[in-house]
Amino acid sequence: MRSIKTTSGTEIALDGDLLAVLEALFHEVTAKKELERSYEDMNREINHLIGQLTDEERRAYLAESLFLNQVKYENDKLEAYLKKIGKS
Repeated sequence: MRSIKTTSGTEIALDGDLLAVLEALFHEVTAKKELERSYEDMNREINHLIGQLTDEERRAYLAESLFLNQVKYENDKLEAYLKKIGKS
């Protein structure tokens, strides 16, 4: 299985698991900087990882990302709706 590396050298296995990439980003950027990270810090690390992906891998991870974001969006909309009708 192929892997990519963060800027500090942590390996991330490319097995189609977007959550593994997100977890690595959290540890690499957010946790290491004790929550004192910026948009630029995260963007730089994300672009570093993307630069190591093939076009096919980029498509696969983009599709997974869109799917997970759509599910989150739907859940947020449903939660807001349920809160609204709960107040009625």
